[in-house]
Amino acid sequence: MGRAPAHTLLLSLVLGCSAAFTDVLLPGPAEPVVNVAVVFGGTSYPLHIRSRLSPQSFLDMPLEIHPITVVVNNTNPSTLLTHICDVLASRKIHGIVFEDNVGTEAVAQILDFISSQTQVPIISISGGSAVVLSPKEPTSAFLQLGVSIEQQIQVIFKVLEEYDWSSFAVITSLYPGYNIFLELIRSFTDASYFGWELQDVLTFEMSQERSSSRTQRLLRQLDAQVLLVYCSRDEAEFLFEMAGQAGLVGPGYIWIVPSLTVGNMELPPTSFPIGLISVVTESWKLSLRQKVRDGVAIIAMGAASFFRAHGFLPDVGRDCRAPTAAANASFYRHLLNVTWEHRDFSFNEGGYLVRPTMVVISLNQHRLWEMVGKWEHGIIHMKYPVWPRYGSFLQPVVDNRHLTVATLEERPFVIVENTDPSTGVCVRNTVPCRKQTNASASDGLADPYTKLCCKGFCIDILKKLAKTVKFSYDLYLVTNGKHGKIVRGVWNGMIGEVYYKRADMAIGSLTINEERSEIVDFSVPFVETGISVMVARSNGTVSPSAFLEPYSPAVWVMMFVMCLTVVAVTVFVFEYFSPVGYNQNLTSGKRPGGPTFTIGKSVWLLWALVFNNSVPIENPKGTTSKIMVLIWAFFAVIFLASYTANLAAFMIQEQYIDTVSGLSDRKFQKPQEQYPPFRFGTVPNGSTERNIRSNYPDMHTHMVKYNQRSVEDALTSLKMGKLDAFIYDAAVLNYMAGKDEGCKLVTIGSGKVFATTGYGIALQKDSRWKRAIDLALLQFLGDGETQKLETVWLSGICQNEKNEVMSSKLDIDNMAGVFYMLLVAMGLSLLVFAWEHLVYWKLRHSVPKSHKFDFLLAISRGIYSCFSGVQTLGSPGRAPTPDVTASSAQANVLKMLQAAKDMVSTASVGGSLEHATRTIEDWSSRSERLQTTFSLRTPQLPHLCSLPCAWLPPCRMWGKRTELSCNLLASARPAACELAWKKRPGQPGAQVEATHRCDGKGWSRLHLSDPI
Repeated sequence: MGRAPAHTLLLSLVLGCSAAFTDVLLPGPAEPVVNVAVVFGGTSYPLHIRSRLSPQSFLDMPLEIHPITVVVNNTNPSTLLTHICDVLASRKIHGIVFEDNVGTEAVAQILDFISSQTQVPIISISGGSAVVLSPKEPTSAFLQLGVSIEQQIQVIFKVLEEYDWSSFAVITSLYPGYNIFLELIRSFTDASYFGWELQDVLTFEMSQERSSSRTQRLLRQLDAQVLLVYCSRDEAEFLFEMAGQAGLVGPGYIWIVPSLTVGNMELPPTSFPIGLISVVTESWKLSLRQKVRDGVAIIAMGAASFFRAHGFLPDVGRDCRAPTAAANASFYRHLLNVTWEHRDFSFNEGGYLVRPTMVVISLNQHRLWEMVGKWEHGIIHMKYPVWPRYGSFLQPVVDNRHLTVATLEERPFVIVENTDPSTGVCVRNTVPCRKQTNASASDGLADPYTKLCCKGFCIDILKKLAKTVKFSYDLYLVTNGKHGKIVRGVWNGMIGEVYYKRADMAIGSLTINEERSEIVDFSVPFVETGISVMVARSNGTVSPSAFLEPYSPAVWVMMFVMCLTVVAVTVFVFEYFSPVGYNQNLTSGKRPGGPTFTIGKSVWLLWALVFNNSVPIENPKGTTSKIMVLIWAFFAVIFLASYTANLAAFMIQEQYIDTVSGLSDRKFQKPQEQYPPFRFGTVPNGSTERNIRSNYPDMHTHMVKYNQRSVEDALTSLKMGKLDAFIYDAAVLNYMAGKDEGCKLVTIGSGKVFATTGYGIALQKDSRWKRAIDLALLQFLGDGETQKLETVWLSGICQNEKNEVMSSKLDIDNMAGVFYMLLVAMGLSLLVFAWEHLVYWKLRHSVPKSHKFDFLLAISRGIYSCFSGVQTLGSPGRAPTPDVTASSAQANVLKMLQAAKDMVSTASVGGSLEHATRTIEDWSSRSERLQTTFSLRTPQLPHLCSLPCAWLPPCRMWGKRTELSCNLLASARPAACELAWKKRPGQPGAQVEATHRCDGKGWSRLHLSDPI
């Protein structure tokens, strides 16, 4: 029993091994096999390729591949159709790979027809059929690894845009598709913002049978340097042969053709010109075997995708006349999105690659096709400079219509920018320009030039000249200096490039002078310039008397000394002698006790009218006086309005600007005599420095230590205060002043120019281009083109600043003068206040009590009466008689007190101190007699500190309450007295209280009782 499991286990092991052995011996399900027909056209098919097309060549494919080679040499459509249909009928073909070189266009069209009938996918691998199958049959499954003519034209226009070749002509033959080519060209020129100029379109039959003289005559009519050609390879051989005889082949002409014209790249025809440019796919250097593998891989990847989705391979059509199977149509959709060896093979509805990678090739001096650019993901990258322009070691090729132009960066004439980082090309209105790098010629990987983009005033002039004079150009930036200067006997800069014939032309901010004109030719000047001086504005301060500057001192004197005084006296005189005036009323007794209109009140009235001040004033009563015041008010309105209008301009901060009369100014010739020493400089190695060195050697010696490396450095030094003045070309300085942020920089004299000259184009001596360029520049000046460019490039926001008033807030600095005046007035007031106290407390007691100074009291009282007025009594010696008929007891009391006040006032003016005292005593005795008349019990008034006092001002009354406040001015002692009467309501008998106070003497009270 115990050994049974062991036998069972052994039996199971043997059976398992037998089963495994059986599995190895018995064949499993067969793997799907994809049959691919590889069709080669032409008689030059290499036999060694055929021997390699075996299943072992495609072992890395996802499915097993059985290649079937088909060679078609007969171009008879009927024979080709029969041959290919027989292959489809005899084999189960899943796809066809077609090597469509130039010359196999008929085979491509037959295969397209077969595909539309059978839905058999066809992959063309060389791009020769890209043009003739535009578009393909609607139901065709024809896919092309080549690029369409539309895609090629797109890249061609990018090349033209890259090198600013905006003007071109088109030459076509009658080859199929030429009308589509012309339609696409016109569509691109009309839809682009670049500003293309299609100068001419020439279409004619290109064949050896055509008259050579007629063809050359047609070609000579073309005036463009950039020529786009559409024709077959054989037609192109004839065209370029005729173009060479017509003188249109050379570096001065740019010929661009599609891949159709290039054909077989291994052996270019001898008539193809050096520098011929074309656009092909990135597989242009791949071997035929590699191209076949790519085509087979697309079919294999699509079949594998179909097999994973459906579990079987499609049953393709074997009969060209049979209807299309639905499975084949589904199989075609699996071929549209394929990735193989990290490359994207996605096709659009037209059967072309969605994102093809194209290269720009050019025929070099060794008659070999060489890649000069690449188009990938919508971005073009070109080598620079264009290879057709240069021979070995980048030496320019001699050409009579192509110019090498040197320039120098200097805003706004030449502005240098980097290329667009996303596309690598220059944006609109810029021109590609190159700058030499430090890479050596032996370094094959490094580009000896850096591609940049140039724009500016001079660049626009150059573009206009190229279109008008008809030349092409290569633009580069000089690196060995600036504009041009002799250093150790060798010229550098732009002048050196032209002088040593490294450049045909130099354009930029290049000043014409005698020294340069000896070695190069200059065109007529296209910009007027010279030497100018730039300084920085310094923030000034407002003068303390700025608020007085709207009027001259004579106007102020005339206003306040003459006009105000004369008009015030005039108004006073008119009022005094007016029959209805205050003084006449007082004299006639019509209004006793009324105030008088004095000269002081007249001045106060006129002053208040001038400044619109709402102060208590007294208006005249006379008609003549009123008219005079109205006239003065009208004058005051005009005066104040004019003052206000001009005040803002004088209260703005004045900016200080150094002014010089010219290069011979003392600040430049004797800078050390200035304090601090005047600092000025320029940019060395230019015409400005040369002019100063030749004419002002001492000035040049001083300025050497302040010279700047560039204009930008000089502007920074001016703003930071490291430099007082910068001397340079007037055109550049005017531009910099106009564009300066904040308008802090200014050229002296509103752009005053010294040593006037101009900017010109430098040409080689006895250049044949000089006359044509001079005439073109004069035409630009006459047509206003130069002025338009100056408006665009040379003007700025600060140009018209001198004609405009810039407003700003008035701060403390602006109003400093007014505040200073108030401070001075306050200081003077303090001095007067201190003097008043000094006189009152100290000096008054030291004056002896004698009658010799009594006249001072009379003078003081007279001056006061002149301005304030004293009411006139009918008889100075008699007290006024009270009105006993008054019905109000309170009124009688007030009249009595007014009479007492008048008596004291009269006594104070007319006599001495003793006389005033006796008058008051008389008034006391009279008050006792008046008590009986008015039924008042009035005790006798005290002596009032034993001082005569003058009572002022008149009493004031408020409603039922009567309050009398009078100041008693002591003439001999410092005591200040106050006397007040107040009616105290709320007590029986209506009691009146009179109070007077003497400083330092205590208080005294006087009660007056009313019996009513």
